[in-house]
Amino acid sequence: MKTFKNRLLFNLSYFFLWIAYFAFARLFFLLFNYSETKELSFLTTLKTFLYGLQLDLAFAAYLAFIPFLLIIGSVFVNAKKIGTFIKWYSYLLIIFINLLLLIDAGLYQSWGVRLDISILPYLNTPELMIASVSSFQLISGILFWLLITFIFIKLFKRVINNKIENISTSFWLQAPVFLIIAASLIIPIRGGFQTIPVNQSNVYFSNKMYANHASINFIWNFFNTLTHKTDGKNPYKYFDTETANKIINKTKDKLLEANTDSILNIKKPNVILIIWEGLTAKVIGSLGGEPLVTPNINKLSKESILFTNFYANGDRTDKGLPAILSGYYPPPIKRIMRMPNKTRSLPMLPQKMINLGYNTSFYYGGDLNFGNMNTYLRNAGINNFIDGSEFDKDDWNSKWGAHDHIFLERFAKDLQNNQQEPFFKIALTLSSHEPYQFPDEYKFGKDSEDNKFRSSHYYTDKSIGKFIDFAKKQSWYKNTLIVIMADHGHSSPKHEGPYNNSKRFKIPMLWLGGAIQKPGLKINNFSSQVDFSYTLLDLLGGDNKDFVFSKNIFNTSDNQYAHYLFNKGFGTITKNGFFLYDYVSKKPILIEGKQTSKLDSLGKAISQNAFQDFLNRK
Repeated sequence: MKTFKNRLLFNLSYFFLWIAYFAFARLFFLLFNYSETKELSFLTTLKTFLYGLQLDLAFAAYLAFIPFLLIIGSVFVNAKKIGTFIKWYSYLLIIFINLLLLIDAGLYQSWGVRLDISILPYLNTPELMIASVSSFQLISGILFWLLITFIFIKLFKRVINNKIENISTSFWLQAPVFLIIAASLIIPIRGGFQTIPVNQSNVYFSNKMYANHASINFIWNFFNTLTHKTDGKNPYKYFDTETANKIINKTKDKLLEANTDSILNIKKPNVILIIWEGLTAKVIGSLGGEPLVTPNINKLSKESILFTNFYANGDRTDKGLPAILSGYYPPPIKRIMRMPNKTRSLPMLPQKMINLGYNTSFYYGGDLNFGNMNTYLRNAGINNFIDGSEFDKDDWNSKWGAHDHIFLERFAKDLQNNQQEPFFKIALTLSSHEPYQFPDEYKFGKDSEDNKFRSSHYYTDKSIGKFIDFAKKQSWYKNTLIVIMADHGHSSPKHEGPYNNSKRFKIPMLWLGGAIQKPGLKINNFSSQVDFSYTLLDLLGGDNKDFVFSKNIFNTSDNQYAHYLFNKGFGTITKNGFFLYDYVSKKPILIEGKQTSKLDSLGKAISQNAFQDFLNRK
């Protein structure tokens, strides 16, 4: 009987040791994101541990299954040999899980999501995957990883050794009993005896989304998304296809035609598209944001067409580019730009411009292979590229590529040469990406991530201001439309309300240049990146019928809308209201204004159709 008790004590000790680890992991997450945690009440913070226990138990059961099976062998052989296997099994898990613990914490600060398979596409370029962190953050992270790994290895070793030494061989009938005990782990794995296994929605308890996210077991979430890859079914399906199409078309079909005069004074102007890394409307004074971060954009807003209700459709560059150039909604979690088999069938603005007689170029100061950008852009028909390989390494920041002022000087230098018109040139900046390194004064200091963010945009704003001053002196300027647009918004500077509030996705767009007929105009219509290509081609007399998710930005209807997607949710906004929805809890996160039931249906229908289109592309 004593040997049975000792084996049972070993199993319980091992299982609850992992529960204790997950309590530590949640505490670490809450402390790492203290700026968010301090806004929770003490009771709500405690509830993250209570509700999160369901997923902690589930994944602890997964991790304990092999040791539970191995301990059966101690009925027949020396327990110390079994203990050695269990210790090394545990050590390897601790090393791996602690690494994911740190990645999860950093990922949440940047993306607002717990660790999931969206990190996997970045693994083929690890040097760029870590480019968003500073050297100090990287070194301190590695040291902390080694420290907590050492501590937990010592703890597991001590517990396993203490329990194993009390176990000896015994009567064989204990083996089937402990096999049943191992099999019983299916109960916490499923979360009980209910029909539907435990999932993320079981730990959602608060109207504060951060509290719900803190309740999630990070490693459970990662493996759950890893093992539940798309099976060809649409998880965002709410309506039958015909109903979804009717809901969308009832609104969108009235928005396809411009009902204002053309804003261009030339039929086929040159087009320069400057895509600004991570620029949010929160730091644009002319859009009601902070007044001192982008003085050049604020000044240019007065002599351009300023779009005051313009939104990004996604939250990363590899989501923003297909939205801008293909009019394509980014699928949640997935990255279509990384899937050449699907992107080759997308409509491409550069190819449509080539068909209109334009010469196309793409400029980027970094590595075009990141995010499979190179393949996507070549599928778009572009064959003239300038990338980081064209710049001296001394002009690079330590992570991403050439500093923006160097990059834009090269862009300007090439434009000084005789240009074959009309031309379509795209320039993608990078200095305002984390870790915000650039060779100029930090206007707002370096004491916080938000201030480094502000400083980096002040620097890029200065660089773009100089480029526009250059452009105005060129002979081609009078025939040119210059568009300045962000690739996505940003969580910095911190905003009030939910993390995925519309404030995170609202971005600037300016149209300026000699080809503009009515400078100083403000366009207040609600629109987004997916509408850009369709609208531009409409102005140029090009073929825009393949941009099926788009509408015309210059339609002034009150029904104009913007729709954006993030991992596990969407936001839909119009002049009359805003609807923010979470697919995990299957509940709205935020409802504002009138007609929210209409926005509920419209948002779900767009998300459903967009993801179905993604699934159907081969």
